[in-house]
Amino acid sequence: MSRQSIDSYMIGVLLTESSVSSAARLLGQSQPTVSIALRHLRKLTGDPLLVRSGSRMVPTSHALTLIEPDAQALASIDAILHPNTAFDPSSSARTFRIGSPDYLDVFFVIAVIDAFHQAAPLAKLEFRHLMMLDGGYENGLETELRDLVIGNWRTPPAHLHLQPLCQDELVCLMRDAHPIAPGKLTRDAYERTEHLSVTTYNTTAWGTIDTELARNGLTRTVTTTLPYFGMAPYVLVRSDLLFTTTRALASHYARVLPLRIESIPGATPALTYYQLWHERTHRRTTTRWLRRLVTQVARTLADEPTRPSRLARAA
Repeated sequence: MSRQSIDSYMIGVLLTESSVSSAARLLGQSQPTVSIALRHLRKLTGDPLLVRSGSRMVPTSHALTLIEPDAQALASIDAILHPNTAFDPSSSARTFRIGSPDYLDVFFVIAVIDAFHQAAPLAKLEFRHLMMLDGGYENGLETELRDLVIGNWRTPPAHLHLQPLCQDELVCLMRDAHPIAPGKLTRDAYERTEHLSVTTYNTTAWGTIDTELARNGLTRTVTTTLPYFGMAPYVLVRSDLLFTTTRALASHYARVLPLRIESIPGATPALTYYQLWHERTHRRTTTRWLRRLVTQVARTLADEPTRPSRLARAA
């Protein structure tokens, strides 16, 4: 233990006991040794620390202000020297925070919530849309406002830790009674028909979907833009708009609304879902547990039909 930690320990015992002899017994030291330590501490602090009051010693007002920070310092030193690497989710009351886009809400987020509360019934889980993270999701991870974020960026930031979770494909969602007959969504029909889009970041930059369509030589004419994915299926039910989205999201709404799924003309590359986190939380026991839980949920969903599939190998 360092001299500073010994001094902190001495201060704590001396101030608590207010007696050199009692402190010596507890410390397993001789009284002269503790007296020398007290003189050293008085010199360091510029305060007598213990003064005589009648037949006994009492701490000075300055000494009383040192008791709590001294205890905190000792606790910090102990945590460094004897780190607690164990984590029991069943007894944890910690709040975990995840950033994610709302297109994951209806299948992935629900599954994560269910698995989380089964494993950690006393803990709290907070999801926040990526748009609502002040300074962006990268800042949220760096400042530890988020433990991790989940999304499907084509090129995730290189300075963040990354783990592929699973992959999904792009499809086209439309109402059952759409003028385009089932199986007749040609390239010309796709490009000629008006589209619905969800803008999750800003209105000027191309999103992931437009980037993938361009790789396939496709364009779309977007005439309606929404801020949230959950609104899109209900607009489709009452319009002839087309909506390009992931199969997992489309499959959910095709089961509960009069909507159908059509393949996009040509081949579009699969989209990869990732979880990202910062180096600051990379080795933290609690967040490692959370990442393992999210990974397990992704693997479970990957085995279900109409869910994101082609589980990617963990990085």
